[in-house]
Amino acid sequence: MEIKNPSENHYDESQIQVLEGLEAVRRRPGMYIGSTDERGLHHLVYEIVDNAIDEALAGFCDTIKVILHKDGSVTVEDNGRGFPVGIHPKMGRPAVEVCLTVLHAGGKFGGGGYKVSGGLHGVGASVVNALSSHLQVNVFQEGKIYQQEYERGKILYDLKIVGETERTGTTIRFWPDVKTGSENEMGIFETGDFNFDTLATRFREMAFLNKGIRIELKDERGQETVDKVFHYEGGIISFVEYLNRHKEVLFKPPVYIEGVKDGTTVEVSMQWNDGFNESVFCFANNIHTPEGGTHLEGFRRALTRVVNDYGRRMGMLKANDANLTGEDIREGLTAIVSVKLVEPQFEGQTKTKLGNSEVRPLVDSLVSEHFATYLEENPQTARGILDKCLSAARAREAARKARDLTRRKTALESASLPGKLADCSERDPSKCEIFIVEGDSAGGSAKQGRDRHFQAILPLRGKILNVEKTRIDKALSNAEIKAMITAFGAGFGKDFDPSKLRYHRIVCMTDADVDGNHIRILLLTFFYRFMPQLIEDGYVYAARPPLYKVTRGKTEKYVYSDQELQRLLDEMGRDAKPEIQRYKGLGEMSYQQLWDTTMNPETRSMYRVEMQDAIAADELFSLLMGDQVEPRREFIEQNAKLVADLDI
Repeated sequence: MEIKNPSENHYDESQIQVLEGLEAVRRRPGMYIGSTDERGLHHLVYEIVDNAIDEALAGFCDTIKVILHKDGSVTVEDNGRGFPVGIHPKMGRPAVEVCLTVLHAGGKFGGGGYKVSGGLHGVGASVVNALSSHLQVNVFQEGKIYQQEYERGKILYDLKIVGETERTGTTIRFWPDVKTGSENEMGIFETGDFNFDTLATRFREMAFLNKGIRIELKDERGQETVDKVFHYEGGIISFVEYLNRHKEVLFKPPVYIEGVKDGTTVEVSMQWNDGFNESVFCFANNIHTPEGGTHLEGFRRALTRVVNDYGRRMGMLKANDANLTGEDIREGLTAIVSVKLVEPQFEGQTKTKLGNSEVRPLVDSLVSEHFATYLEENPQTARGILDKCLSAARAREAARKARDLTRRKTALESASLPGKLADCSERDPSKCEIFIVEGDSAGGSAKQGRDRHFQAILPLRGKILNVEKTRIDKALSNAEIKAMITAFGAGFGKDFDPSKLRYHRIVCMTDADVDGNHIRILLLTFFYRFMPQLIEDGYVYAARPPLYKVTRGKTEKYVYSDQELQRLLDEMGRDAKPEIQRYKGLGEMSYQQLWDTTMNPETRSMYRVEMQDAIAADELFSLLMGDQVEPRREFIEQNAKLVADLDI
């Protein structure tokens, strides 16, 4: 190693860079909003809405309006107290200006402004300002309308009075700083296209979690204005009913538990359905905590103890019977656990897990007391719950025996892999991919066309079992499901270990028709219910095989939709008379064609399957794959236009 002369590469205090104001946010936006793609773009809206929600939690706001404008800007309006407009004693500037231009300035840091708040550690409004090409704030307070504008976080003029009013509140309109593609651009975001449904899902959730609040979402961008209003007096009771609306429930209405201790509010609502999946969602200060935390631990502990105690007392669990496990009890359970506390401690910047130790015993004692009373007062419902739990316990025991058959053995025992699996020679999982192919015909083409070094092929026979309607023991006896679990090598359920995964790209390669789409949905349902981390970590893909091959002379082109075909024909000219081959299935392709269009990393097109919202995903799988036909028919009718080009 060569030691350089220090004088050759001078390093002193002059090279220590200090980013002032909001410059740091623009330089490293991902540190503050996660990303600069569509997800980060939507985060801007959530941050401003979260401020209004905090006003609601403090008891000063009951209506929030969000408007998507044609020019790409967004307005968020609330009827709270309005940003303070007086001069900040330390900064010597109006408080509203400080909140919008200084990081970590706000009423959420022990100043008594808010007892409970969500938001992005209090940096939300200033971060939105920094990442907007333009932002205008209007404060309605004490009979006056105050206004100030900013450009990329910099003040355009001092706060001024622009009118009189009888209302109170704050209105913020911002234009996200979107990249334009020009050489001298200063843009941040890859896209400025807000998704109405994404915002609607989030605001519906917020309205459920804060009963009585009204959130209005208006989209002015299309030819016709679209309005949605979210308002639920039932709060999380309505949330549970909404999540179970496509399922057969064991009883009505859902159980509801509420309590306050030492400034912490706990709300729990739960209801069992006749399905086999657990859907328990936890929130702390309105923030979804998908990894759970102390509130979830307290809830689960109490639930398991209360149900077992009741079963023993009523004689449904005999002296020689083992206790029901938490999994037995939570089969078919839909529940919301929401806590609101003064000083939340989240594990990690992403706030995915609650760490406050005092919350665990608080939730435990509250649920234990109230749910035990509920079971005593509702013996018929209690018996129905116990019957379901006992049935789940019997199925668990059967599943335990089946589980051993699906566990992957060591690499030295590779003969245990499914016989129909054509494995690859590469042993580094990050370089390996496996194609799940329906049918022997397509499987044969795929095996011939693949690159054996890093591509494995697993053909399936027909449509796999719909695990949404099936208990785990029956699912594990299905040959196709066993083959996939064994081939992947990482186990399933609570035993799933991503470090043992043999392929880091799992590709659903099905025909480009309705049957193919159905098989892909069945596969995704299996992954979501048995191995959700596969989707969460980005290991699952959907291949995109072509629908047509268009040949004119020596020129061959593959197209992937009817619209694309029409565009190509228009480009060629309608008098050219090309030969058009319609692929009914992958099996119709030669192995060379399948490689060129669908498997070759240099030329193929694939979708990565993402799961941005676990609640929405759970709801959609229940709708598409559950027992209730009518809601599914309505969904298909409403969305048929999106898939009008499918070969039905």
